[in-house]
Amino acid sequence: MPVNADLLTRLRDSAGKLDQSGEWPHAQFQWLADAGILSWVIPRKYAGLEVPQLELMDGYEALAGACLNTAFILTQRNGACQRIAGCSNESLKQKLLPQLARGETFATVGISHLTTSRQYLRTPAVQAELREERIRVTGTVPWVTGAAQAQYIVTGGTCADGRQILLALPTLFPGVSIQPHAQLMALTASHTASVNLDNVLVPVEFLLAGPIPEVMKLGQGGGTGSQVTSMLALGLSARIVTLIQEQARIRPDLQFVADQFETELARLRNDLFRSVSESPADYEALVSVPVSAAEIRQRANSLVLRITQVAMAICKGAGYLQGHPAEIACREALFFLVWSCPQPVVQNLLEELAKTTGSR
Repeated sequence: MPVNADLLTRLRDSAGKLDQSGEWPHAQFQWLADAGILSWVIPRKYAGLEVPQLELMDGYEALAGACLNTAFILTQRNGACQRIAGCSNESLKQKLLPQLARGETFATVGISHLTTSRQYLRTPAVQAELREERIRVTGTVPWVTGAAQAQYIVTGGTCADGRQILLALPTLFPGVSIQPHAQLMALTASHTASVNLDNVLVPVEFLLAGPIPEVMKLGQGGGTGSQVTSMLALGLSARIVTLIQEQARIRPDLQFVADQFETELARLRNDLFRSVSESPADYEALVSVPVSAAEIRQRANSLVLRITQVAMAICKGAGYLQGHPAEIACREALFFLVWSCPQPVVQNLLEELAKTTGSR
């Protein structure tokens, strides 16, 4: 989805201050609302724009290139909206989606404990129990972006028989306790926090899905290793390609490096768009077999880590100063090592980083 150039400029100009202050981007989200961006993933039936997937990905890349903090929060908010829009609970959709499209209500997701976080625990991070017309949830939701700003958290829990439920949890319900947001290496402005649930009783009218096994495999809204996260990595990589190209105009010896990264980025973008397109033949077939979301994520992680390190090496001491674009980008790149990063992607990176050039 094309994003207004003036909006991108405003986001880019405010990104450094947002990174340093760690304040919640109230102004930035109002800009998104004014531009109609908050209605991208809302169906037209509920006052949304229902933007096609490829246009949505294009928009995410542009926004991440301007301000990763704002783009990341938007993806978490949109993930919640997509889960709500994809459920069969019509009354809840009619109640929430028009408000979300207009930016009057903020929703977010807290689902990592159902996929990648705290999977080593014998007791589920959030336990759920269905009681007639109410659902009791208790435990801790570990990573919730914008928790203190949200009126609803799309989250879930595991029942005693192993089945899982997904619900739109009102944050004002008794027993919901939002902890202070974490001070992160980067993206502190996302105000990501844990949320404690102390025997919270939720009316069944807020149920989105379940109880079923592996509830996160139902419907849409992104998941571990999803293309949305990869698109954010591409947006950051594109920002740094621009930085390296600018340096290459001053230092011609860098042109080869800049061109190599630009080519790699273009190929990765092409493969990502092919992987989500309903008509993959519209894109150049650079591989002989379809590329999986996991492979895309591996390549996106590798690219964003390498290109930001190169930017630091090129900028030298200036790049090591707090607030320099290279310094911010290096910290932001590490985000992709920990956020919704499935084990196969982690393993691939470990093998890549452990490679040697041979014995001496």
